[in-house]
Amino acid sequence: MKIGFTVDVLIGLFIINVGFFAAGLLWFSHHNRQANRFLACLMAALSCWLIDGFFRLAGIYQQNANLYFLPIFYSFAFGPLIYIYVNSLTNSTFQFKRSYWWHFLPVAVQAGLYLFLTLQPYEFRNWFWNNIHSPYTYSIEFDGTLLSLLVYLLLSLRLLRKYSRYVQENFSETSQLTLRWLRVLLVIIALVCGQWAIELILRHRFNLYFQYDYSYWLLGLLLIVLGTAGLQQTNLANVQFRDEAVPDSLPLLPKTDVQVSPEQIAQVRRAMDTDKLYLNPTLTLTELARHLGLNPKVVSLIINAGIGQSFNNFVNSYRIDEVKQRLRTDDLTRFTLLGIAFESGFNSKTTFNRIFKEHTGQSPSEYAGQP
Repeated sequence: MKIGFTVDVLIGLFIINVGFFAAGLLWFSHHNRQANRFLACLMAALSCWLIDGFFRLAGIYQQNANLYFLPIFYSFAFGPLIYIYVNSLTNSTFQFKRSYWWHFLPVAVQAGLYLFLTLQPYEFRNWFWNNIHSPYTYSIEFDGTLLSLLVYLLLSLRLLRKYSRYVQENFSETSQLTLRWLRVLLVIIALVCGQWAIELILRHRFNLYFQYDYSYWLLGLLLIVLGTAGLQQTNLANVQFRDEAVPDSLPLLPKTDVQVSPEQIAQVRRAMDTDKLYLNPTLTLTELARHLGLNPKVVSLIINAGIGQSFNNFVNSYRIDEVKQRLRTDDLTRFTLLGIAFESGFNSKTTFNRIFKEHTGQSPSEYAGQP
């Protein structure tokens, strides 16, 4: 068999190998173990899908038609695996329930069909292609994959929105928890869905087909982002977000909406003013509640309804005040700005700069009058 090694073929082969290699690393990763195994399955499924595109680019199908209908198509698993990955990554106690297997029923049928066809003689596969797959099952597979991705994409975005609120309400340091890369990933998936939607409209409405497989390279880009970001994701073992525990909308409550006593507000503020808990760079709502001897939900209510802030903003406002107070002294002669920030409870330069500007409208160096 002769393969024409063009630039496209070489890049495609490289992406597929990277996909399988990264999937292996993720499967045996020690942190975020359960989430990474779902991600590894997703990457393996994507890599298998890309093999089909590679065979087309390299002209392999033209040389050996027996390779058609290899059991490498698991596109109905893309959406469920993305959604379950987001669930398991944002909740270290996530358990895969039996009911979740229903999400994978379509891909089980898809895989079973291709496995059945692989075991059939070429004549039968050729008949199936011309009489069933080309006029019917190809469209069902393509359109169904698009619909599945859209549904699970929306569910994943909704879940991430709730998770963002949970992080703001439970952690004072969020730089490692925000999962911004995952939002970028979902945007790439949305681009893939958009390109597929255009292809669907052209095919069904105008009987036109792309001469170039753009989705192949979009999925390749998705695979690279998945592998890189998944392997670099910090350990989220302390995160126990549960979707069902958080409503779709959680606006901060005005002080008049819920009865919070002045004594409760004073108790929370005393933990900051006197005990200076904000100096702990990894302070969480649970730790504050434990210090006060109160239920975390009660403390959250006091901060939200009584003070009118999220937990994250509440704690960081004290850290900013600490920095500003120290800048009024001669601390700058003994510490750098970053050193003062670390002494005040921050543990990330990027987070410090961002939060300081949000609270003061100036960068730390501008505020301190430094060049």
